Amino acid sequence: MSLRVLGCSGSIAAGCRTTAFLLDDDILFDAGTGVGDLTLDELARIDHILLSHSHLDHVLGVPLLADSVMRRRAGRPPIQIHALPATLAVLRQHLFNGLLWPDFTRLPRADQPVLSLHELQTGQHLHLGRAQRHIEVLPARHSVPAVGYAVEGAAGGWWVYTGDTGPNPALVAALGPRNVQHLVIEIAFSEAERGVAADSLHHCPSTLAAELARLPTGAQIHLTHIKPGEQHAVLDDLRQRVPHLHLHPLSAGDTLAWR
Repeated sequence: MSLRVLGCSGSIAAGCRTTAFLLDDDILFDAGTGVGDLTLDELARIDHILLSHSHLDHVLGVPLLADSVMRRRAGRPPIQIHALPATLAVLRQHLFNGLLWPDFTRLPRADQPVLSLHELQTGQHLHLGRAQRHIEVLPARHSVPAVGYAVEGAAGGWWVYTGDTGPNPALVAALGPRNVQHLVIEIAFSEAERGVAADSLHHCPSTLAAELARLPTGAQIHLTHIKPGEQHAVLDDLRQRVPHLHLHPLSAGDTLAWR
């Protein structure tokens, strides 16, 4: 099983794309600016989008993707958007409201829209996509209702994506003894901005180092969501705090494989 990193930055700048991960060719985790690197044919093959939360850097690709593929997907079932009820409420009220963007849950026709919205809950197990991938919804702790996701490989290994989250004991408990092969965990801010990280419920080096000490060992640890221009400061500090761990900052275009 493999996953393609389309975007993994905490904001935009040259070469920096916000969060989006493509599993197989039909399941998208979050829909940040990285989605824009897909061809029209690749965009049209996406059948499911799983959102971690409602913040713009994770959802802004959804309305643009819908507009791009509406004609190519004519006659096909709608793309299913899966998210917490609170996240879907934000999309309905603030995004697909006819003011900020047309309502693609009713276009091109109300009885045959290009998008449909589907509620999920923390702890839920899903089987999605043409390969019926087993996906578990994980708890996250952020400034808005949020989740992470775990995908099981054929041999029982897991890819885990924390979503945006600060210190989160519930995640540690949820991962438990499972065989986590890839842990994609966020760290947005340097230690100099620890106060901002705490207020916005993101990680900085001190909080992430403490979290990693409680999480399962043996996984490859991939860092995501670092703010543009902060990578060196974040990595140098974090590596001093956890010198025994091999940390891999993600880049757009990376691929991860697991069994």
